Amino acid sequence: MQRPRRHRRLVTALVLVCGAGVLALESSAVASDARDGQRGVLVVQVEGSIDPPNAELIRDAIQRANDDALTLVILQIDSKGALGAPVGDVVRSIRGSAVPVVAWVGPTGARAEGGAALLVEAAHVAFVAPSSEIGTAHPVRLDDPDASSVAEVRRELVRLAEVNDRDPAGAARLASSSFGPRAAATAGATNGVRPTVGEVIVTLDGKTLETATGPVEVSTAKVTGEGRDRRREPNQEVAFSGLDVGGEVRHALLGPSLVYFLLVAGLALIVFEFFAASVGFATAVGAISVVGAGYGFGVLPVRWWALALLVVASFGFSVDAQAGGLGPWTGIGVASMFAGSFFLYAGASGLAPPWWLLVLVSGGATVFYVFAIPPFLRARFSTPTLGREGMIAEMGSADTPIDPVGVVTVRGAQWRARVNRATPIEAGDTVRVVSVQGLELEVEPEEGGAQDYRERSRKRRRSGSEDDV
Repeated sequence: MQRPRRHRRLVTALVLVCGAGVLALESSAVASDARDGQRGVLVVQVEGSIDPPNAELIRDAIQRANDDALTLVILQIDSKGALGAPVGDVVRSIRGSAVPVVAWVGPTGARAEGGAALLVEAAHVAFVAPSSEIGTAHPVRLDDPDASSVAEVRRELVRLAEVNDRDPAGAARLASSSFGPRAAATAGATNGVRPTVGEVIVTLDGKTLETATGPVEVSTAKVTGEGRDRRREPNQEVAFSGLDVGGEVRHALLGPSLVYFLLVAGLALIVFEFFAASVGFATAVGAISVVGAGYGFGVLPVRWWALALLVVASFGFSVDAQAGGLGPWTGIGVASMFAGSFFLYAGASGLAPPWWLLVLVSGGATVFYVFAIPPFLRARFSTPTLGREGMIAEMGSADTPIDPVGVVTVRGAQWRARVNRATPIEAGDTVRVVSVQGLELEVEPEEGGAQDYRERSRKRRRSGSEDDV
């Protein structure tokens, strides 16, 4: 009776031993994978200026890669430089990473200028796609081109090239020159030409890269297929990261062309709604546009006197639109609109919107103010062909409260109206027309209205005529 029990104990012990062996093998495999660094590749898509949203994107991605012990971080760069962001902070984030950071100027046709060129040189490995360019690295920041001199940029490029085992002399030339992909590799400023992200990943297989915590050997490729179908491909998950919706909005609102358009269009919509004597959709869109432009002006290098000229232009156009014709204020508006548009931005020359866009937007705004708003006012508030003198003393009704400006209906047509004294008029009250000024009526209450000198003069003339008869 004892043998079966012994056998059962023996079997149980063997099962436990085997189970422990399996777990040990699995743990060993996991540890091996951890040593080989096969925990994923993160590709960070950096497009447009290196502004605060893109700078945050890069720093957060590197931090996440270090927290998750990923294999690689690849910065896919297409940028003309930094804008309102400290490039030094991003460079330090790259240099302090325990996970290798690779820069790839791509896809085909991409550029890495200004601060973006410094980020490429800061990366542990740097590649450029065909038909792409790197350099010039000065000015580093588009919004402040004098923040660093060419000599200072050259010294930083040399330092970064030396720590990454690239040619310092070739990197130094990037301060004031730009290179195509092969020229950059020949000069030793980059590590070669790669057409795709996939090629970048498999190229690094088996390489040892020096990071902030020491050398790291990476395993990034596996061989699949046979014969002519034999090829190398990434041996782990490749994830892509870019700006989220909020980051995209913030990044867009730092685009000089969009910010300029939002300001001009927003002011035009607000003026239009003002003459419509209401607060509606146009006002909301105009206000949102101006607020969005204000966010961009908080970062972009704006000449405030040029910004003031754009506001003066809107005011000048409004004055003549109110008067019902073209006058000197229209000329002031045109001159202010074009001068403010072309001199709005300071900073590097590459920051200004293209000239054709400035002409298109400023010209379109001028046409809107001069040829769209006055016809709208004539249609909205009737026209002066009803006879200006004949409308004096006419009775009508207030469509909106008049305090001091509102809308009235006289002879079946709506007019913009202004009360001729401090007493406001409520909606629905009867009003009397006192005078006509352009497209605006001056009115008073039906009862208790103050007779002005014009009405008293007419009464004296009528009284004199009756005495003569």
